[in-house]
Amino acid sequence: MTERANAIAAKIETFIRTEVIPYEKDPRAGSHGPSDELVQELRDKARKAGVLTPHILPDGSHFTQVETAIALIKTGLSPLGPLACNTMAPDEGNMYLLGKVGSSEQKKRFLEPLVSGKARSAFFMTEPADEGGAGSDPSMMQTTCRLDGNHWVINGRKKFITGAEGAKVGIVMAKSDDGACLFMVDLPDPAIKTLRILDTIDSSMPGGHAEIAIDNLRVPADQMLGTSGDGFKYAQIRLSPARLSHCMRWLGLAIRANEIATDYACRRHAFGKALVDHEGVGFMLAENLIDLKQSELMIDWCAGVLDTGSLGTAESSMAKVAVSEALMRVADRCVQVMGGMGVSSETIVEQAFREIRAFRIYDGPTEVHKWSLAKKIKRDWKTAQH
Repeated sequence: MTERANAIAAKIETFIRTEVIPYEKDPRAGSHGPSDELVQELRDKARKAGVLTPHILPDGSHFTQVETAIALIKTGLSPLGPLACNTMAPDEGNMYLLGKVGSSEQKKRFLEPLVSGKARSAFFMTEPADEGGAGSDPSMMQTTCRLDGNHWVINGRKKFITGAEGAKVGIVMAKSDDGACLFMVDLPDPAIKTLRILDTIDSSMPGGHAEIAIDNLRVPADQMLGTSGDGFKYAQIRLSPARLSHCMRWLGLAIRANEIATDYACRRHAFGKALVDHEGVGFMLAENLIDLKQSELMIDWCAGVLDTGSLGTAESSMAKVAVSEALMRVADRCVQVMGGMGVSSETIVEQAFREIRAFRIYDGPTEVHKWSLAKKIKRDWKTAQH
């Protein structure tokens, strides 16, 4: 690990533990995510502490993925940490995509406010399943775009759009006659209407997850990312790093949950001894250490692959499945070790369980990744026969 990454990771951990954790019971952190007032308050503190958007350097260059991992794991030590440090989804992935494929003008107009932490963003891809729209299979995209003079006109419905409410920057995916397209848009826009904020199991993302109607949204042609029909190609650039960033952040949260469960098991006595001395409890905590270390190593391996310049599609699928499933086991054991305390809001263990359960679906459910890997296995087998 580089000296610069170790240094910023240490600063982040100190900041999270001393400045952010005391906010975890703030009433401004509601069921649809923390309020923007709370987000900006935390980001002001992060800016002063020198840990805001720590993975993007002042000259606009990006940490390697291996370096990013150590920083983002530390931001994840609190559910509010990634928001405070501006490393949260979908902003982190959107910043990465814009940095890679945005034009100079697009970077100045849309990327700079995100990097500074003064604006939030949303990625408008997923569509209502009951209308046959795109979900885990983006090729089912029903939102359309057509060229009208020097503008594109977009129509469609979106659902589970994280952070749309209150976002200032949007990336909208739609399909033209050429194929998928990505557009940068300023928010709010009267043509993009929030129909409702869904009640979901997780509660760490500001703006929640919205159902959206897009009616005759007009976007100047120069706000398209790249060219018409290349939307899926650009989405692939974002996809693998975004999957891995989820793994990093939730690993941090699982580490914290395990710390709390361990402290509880060592302090709490029942049947004549500390809970940790009961084999049934001690073994669960031992299994947590194993799953946490395996998750860390899986992240490091996949980050190394991405740092070679590879898209890492298969590797990120493997990492996403392995880490999300392992961290779910960790979170579940933490709840079990703590009993009634584990299912209450007395600690963040209960929230960690909810957030990590949702993580098994974010950026593609486990089953879709396994199916994709199985297809690769078959392709590789066929290639080997020739």
